[in-house]
Amino acid sequence: MIELLKELTALHGPCGFEDDVAAFIAARLRGTVDTIEVDGAGNLIVTKKGSKPGPKIVVAAHMDEVGFIVKKVEDNGLIRFEKLGGHDDRVLLSQRVQIKTGRGLRSGVIGTISAHMVKFDDVQKVRSHKQQYIDAGVTSKKEAAELGIEVGDSIVWQPHFDLLTDKRISGKAFDDRAGCAVLIKALEELDATDFAGEIIGAFTVQEEVGLRGARVVSHQTDADVAIALDTTAVSDTPEEMMDKTLALGAGTGIKIMDFSLISNRKVKEQLQSLAKEHSIPYQLEVFPGIGTDAGELSLAGKGIPTGVLSIPSRYAHSPNEVIDIKDLEATKDLLKVFILHMRTASEYKFMI
Repeated sequence: MIELLKELTALHGPCGFEDDVAAFIAARLRGTVDTIEVDGAGNLIVTKKGSKPGPKIVVAAHMDEVGFIVKKVEDNGLIRFEKLGGHDDRVLLSQRVQIKTGRGLRSGVIGTISAHMVKFDDVQKVRSHKQQYIDAGVTSKKEAAELGIEVGDSIVWQPHFDLLTDKRISGKAFDDRAGCAVLIKALEELDATDFAGEIIGAFTVQEEVGLRGARVVSHQTDADVAIALDTTAVSDTPEEMMDKTLALGAGTGIKIMDFSLISNRKVKEQLQSLAKEHSIPYQLEVFPGIGTDAGELSLAGKGIPTGVLSIPSRYAHSPNEVIDIKDLEATKDLLKVFILHMRTASEYKFMI
């Protein structure tokens, strides 16, 4: 799992530029799943059929990471940029980035003033990303063009992957390559003879800019039940707004609600019951500050009973997200058990 996540997070794939991630996952799963296709939006959709007829489940994890896009190259070679996905402007200064050009990958640094000049500045001021710039080491617009840097090039945090301990790791793009890793491993570990029905694995695009890929997937599926896999922000650090309701290392998150979804109660109850039965650590999640692909999947057709398994994460959307491998494994274990016990859509409905 760790090696797979390392490979996934090293890939360059912000919103709208997920091609390399899709190609990697498709190559990895070829021979493991029954079908692989890419739809018109760029979603990678795979299917795996069980040995007997049964219910159909769609499991989604988004491939895109937050990033940036080149907006303008100044005469002196400094690069202006726009955001792809949600960023905190306070995090941007002095961070290392990777630019994907038509001629390959280039490195850059988001500029900041020297510490020696702080006394001449307003230290309370947070400069908007529109006032910031990337220094790619070039001295002119012409030199940038010669290196292939142009308007529209995609930008991500410079990849790194650090084992902080034997359980906790730091890196970029865990949101949501961690979910992708869980789905890949579940598909690899579940044999067709283990389950009845069909698994639709949806590796979606452009989640970070409005769940766009999941909306397209929702128009293509008639699944009995849906599960989204995504990271969620924990609240176990000392900042005054933290309520200590979600913690790193305390298990997978079984979502009750967020701003995109109120989970189907029967799906949530089944996840919770299975976690208890199989001694899988879990925590219940109520966090209105986040949304996932589940919000769109739940609205497919006449409605799909939908739940979410969340991977707890610190410092989301920064270049140094931190997760616990135990939470990642717990998410995978509960997903697999749920697939083995998934029900038909009618069994998740409330009868009147």
